[in-house]
Amino acid sequence: MLALLVPLLLLHASWSGKVDRASGAKGSRFVCTAVPAGTDISCPVETTNRVQSTSPQEEELRSTIIQLRETILQQRETIVSQQGTIKELNSKLARCEADARSRGSARRKEVGKNTMGDLPRDPAETVEQLGKTMQSLKDRLENLEQQLRPNTSGGPLPNDLKDLLRRRLGDLESQLLTRVAELEEEKSQLYNETAAHRQRTDNTLNSLLERITELEKSNSAFKSPEDFKVSLPLRTNYLYGRIKKSLPEMYAFTVCMWLKSSATPGIGTPFSYGVPGQANEIVLIEWGNNPIELLVNDKVAQLPLSVSDGRWHHICITWTTRDGFWEAYQDGERLGTGENLAPWHPIKPGGVIILGQEQDTVGGRFDATQAFVGELSHFNMWDRVLRPIDISAMANCSAYMPGNVVPWVDANVEVFGGATKAALEICEDRLFDS
Repeated sequence: MLALLVPLLLLHASWSGKVDRASGAKGSRFVCTAVPAGTDISCPVETTNRVQSTSPQEEELRSTIIQLRETILQQRETIVSQQGTIKELNSKLARCEADARSRGSARRKEVGKNTMGDLPRDPAETVEQLGKTMQSLKDRLENLEQQLRPNTSGGPLPNDLKDLLRRRLGDLESQLLTRVAELEEEKSQLYNETAAHRQRTDNTLNSLLERITELEKSNSAFKSPEDFKVSLPLRTNYLYGRIKKSLPEMYAFTVCMWLKSSATPGIGTPFSYGVPGQANEIVLIEWGNNPIELLVNDKVAQLPLSVSDGRWHHICITWTTRDGFWEAYQDGERLGTGENLAPWHPIKPGGVIILGQEQDTVGGRFDATQAFVGELSHFNMWDRVLRPIDISAMANCSAYMPGNVVPWVDANVEVFGGATKAALEICEDRLFDS
């Protein structure tokens, strides 16, 4: 239409110019006009002084044509921009759908695994993220729809584009609702599985606690705190007992115990006391074919004791730093004495007492060949030399004297490596052996 109107306007302008010139020639009127420098004098020059040759209707028509041309160009640019936006939205929707499908597949795989307490992320986070994405796309679609509404020129929104956008928006909302429903269902299933797993874990823990409680009751179900024994049935370097209390600095001591062993050759090490810098501060040992030996500060005295017949025997050893005097008792009878065993050496404090092993370092590095094999009970220690009558009374079961430095009580003894504690009434067992 623009191509048709322009020639008409030019024809009209030319005809009007000819009429004016003809009328000017008839009246013999001439108008002189200054010609600017550089102007082509072959063409008539339009000036402001020239008489107006166009009518108001023509000017209005020309203005309308120019406005229509600008409107058409604007609409063309808008349509091109809309097509690019629609392509971009289609691409993003396709990626969103593919991402939703991949997340759903990954979520189902994770739910099927036995995570043993390592639970997957809460689906509510995924729902919230999808909701934000959908809301952003929806806002962009609404903005696009507002841009495509009738503009200032009065151009209407194409119906097919509007319907396409509405269908896309409806499909998007439908997919979002479907995905939210799937995630809610997965969340419910995951909660049920988590609750069942938690219930099984709680049941297992309760069973373990009940078992531990039973074992604690069985270990402490002695008639009295001292009526128990420590059993060391194998010659290894990992079965042993340990006294939780340590020794103060002492200038004399008496150590007494009941022991039962039939191991050969030698019963091993019933007990040892090691301190930093001296692992053999006090040791009672029968190693190989040697007699039972008492070590004080790594000095040795041989004792005339024999306890490897598989029966219960009561053993007491006394020592004093004055002249290093010692005594050895078996079953209430003093069998030997001696002197010059680490004289004037005080027993160092802060060490470790081990039952059944000889220490090469404080509290460890045991040698299986020196391990005690048998049973121990009533290990007591005093920081003085007991009278022979007191030792005899304990050996005859007519009296019981707990040690003032190390008493034999259940809470004071712990076992390791397979060593066990069991109930024992020593006097009844001794009568049974005899």
